Amino acid sequence: MPAISNYYFRAAVLFLLAGIGIGLHMSISGTHNVIGAHAHINLLGWVTSALFGGYFALNPGKARGRLPLIQFTIYVLGVVVMGVSLYLLLSGNASAEPLVAISSLVTLLGVLIFAWIVWTPARH
Repeated sequence: MPAISNYYFRAAVLFLLAGIGIGLHMSISGTHNVIGAHAHINLLGWVTSALFGGYFALNPGKARGRLPLIQFTIYVLGVVVMGVSLYLLLSGNASAEPLVAISSLVTLLGVLIFAWIVWTPARH
């Protein structure tokens, strides 16, 4: 399996643990105001990262070169910052809103780079 797939699967597991942690915190506290952060971390972090890793595992020609690693770094950084800043925003810290917006755009950039990788021919 390509290294980038391992990176994505490892990141996915960390996102899953974070999402479960937030879910448990909401359940124990009875306060569900951060459910949006919980959902973003689970869907963009756990699910999408695992799907990206699976794509690269099934298409090892697309996993070669620097672009997949750049894409991974941008995407994961965007999701991490988005998850934390969205959690802070939904917890009542309005000053986190610009960081949510910026990290959302960084995450989008990671998705656009992934789309580029998918739509361009594989290197041989």
